[in-house]
Amino acid sequence: PPAVDVSANDSLVLHVSNSLDEVATIHHHGMFFNSTSWMDGALMVSECGIPPGGSFDYVVPINSSGQHGSYWWHAHAKGEYVDGLRGPLTIHPAVEAHEYDEEFTVVLGDWYHDEHSVLLDKFINIANPGGAEPVPDSALIYFAQNGTYLAPLSGTTSGAVGFNNNASLPFEAGKTYRLRLVNTSAFAMFFFWIDGHDMRIIEVDGIDVAESPIDLISLTVAQRYSVLVTARNDTNVSNWAIHANMDTDMFDTVPDTLNPNITSSIIYASSASTTDLGFIDDYVTVNDTSLVPIDVQSPPESTKTIELEVIFDTMDDGTNHAMFNQITYNAPKVPAIFSELSLGNNATVQSAYGPLSFVVDHLEVVDIVIKNGDAGKHPFHLHGHAPWIVGRSDDYTSDDPILNPPIQEGQVNPIRRDTIHVPSGGSATLRVIADNPGVWFLHCHIEWHLEVGLAIQLIEAPLIAQERSTGRVPQKMYDNCQALNDPYSGNAAGHASATDLSGLTLGPYPQKLGWHSKGIGAMAGCVLTAVLGMLTVVWYSMGGSMTDEEIEHEVREQIDAKEKKGRLFGLLRPKRVET
Repeated sequence: PPAVDVSANDSLVLHVSNSLDEVATIHHHGMFFNSTSWMDGALMVSECGIPPGGSFDYVVPINSSGQHGSYWWHAHAKGEYVDGLRGPLTIHPAVEAHEYDEEFTVVLGDWYHDEHSVLLDKFINIANPGGAEPVPDSALIYFAQNGTYLAPLSGTTSGAVGFNNNASLPFEAGKTYRLRLVNTSAFAMFFFWIDGHDMRIIEVDGIDVAESPIDLISLTVAQRYSVLVTARNDTNVSNWAIHANMDTDMFDTVPDTLNPNITSSIIYASSASTTDLGFIDDYVTVNDTSLVPIDVQSPPESTKTIELEVIFDTMDDGTNHAMFNQITYNAPKVPAIFSELSLGNNATVQSAYGPLSFVVDHLEVVDIVIKNGDAGKHPFHLHGHAPWIVGRSDDYTSDDPILNPPIQEGQVNPIRRDTIHVPSGGSATLRVIADNPGVWFLHCHIEWHLEVGLAIQLIEAPLIAQERSTGRVPQKMYDNCQALNDPYSGNAAGHASATDLSGLTLGPYPQKLGWHSKGIGAMAGCVLTAVLGMLTVVWYSMGGSMTDEEIEHEVREQIDAKEKKGRLFGLLRPKRVET
């Protein structure tokens, strides 16, 4: 798939023809799509999708968004980006905030040898009640520049693109390079560093920040960083190893066939040897709250709080699912944006959109508190916004203000980003101004976790969204819904009602532990049978009121009854032996 390279004054139009045998969509990750969330590409949130053999033109209004920096695009339907439908997207402003001589995009990713659909069937399965995610078969690193992927090292492979140890970055002594790091994985977090070179962070998810020196960059799924690297000017020229190591702590197992630690190289001279300093002592994650945006924006006080607790559990159908607040997300029958635009005044009724949907008023200041009650790490992405991170905790259950500090109002210019890493047991508080009418998805960007329901819908300013949408939604979107036999008006279930959600897919639900009526009845029956059996044994052992002759007669009758029944259901009978 192409690497897209555009300018901030461009309007990007993506012509998509679906040659797959499944519905497809394309999402431009991190783009705001101001008041046009039907262009956002999230299946059954912002569109029905493109049917097999169909087409659609996505309009990305970059020139009116005020955005620039490092982004990416990917499929947002049926896990198709896991199978490779993804690529980097770079937006260049007229004047960069930092000076450098040249730039490259560094694409990181995981790769599976089986198709997503095959892996998903094994993942959501009663044979996998613990919810162990599919582990990638390999890690990838490759490079792009000016919308073109870099070729492999000469003489290493016949392919058009260099991967891993066949990939390299050409450096010239004394020059300063911008490296745009993008993690396009479905599951794997990466740790990135370069032997023999210092790095300085200058961008986070499309937000320019003041230079911040760093030795090691952690990138969870969908995150981006730009770093400046100044080339060495050595007398004895050497090439240097570039490292990208998967965070294998996230994997249930690490197969013997997986090499999670990959390298490529910086090349100063093709004839020089490559210096590889090997492993590092410890992995650490980037403290993104310490980074300072160059464009100063300070958050107002919040007026609304949405708390979301992450839990995974084995459900009542035997499969493992993710939940926010004990509820797993299911896609609506009608894309949420079309519900918002078609329900009239009922569009402000939160229940019309189904569970895990939250209606917020125009310009409301919302704190979204994500509490990670799961044992794993999670990257959460909010579409349509780059929220401030106004708080983090190491233990959201703690009363200790060091581990779980209260939110401090009046913060000046905290970091903003669209994809937020939340470690196990911790929390992050995202503050967002609801200034973008439409419907926006918030979800874990580990594709396996989205597939099992770790998502919500943020319904912004429904009545204003209706006003701004008049005459702007392409007819092609509705035509695609019709071709897919999907309704495109009414509530989440397709009814012209704020409350009637009959027919909407719900569940599965957490198992109800403890004693249920059927279990109580079964146990009572077992106990009663056991007691009667014990009493019978005692009675017989004491002889009851029967004589020896009566007991002998009883035993002989039981033997005769067994002989009449015979073996193998009466087909074979033993001969009677007289004594």
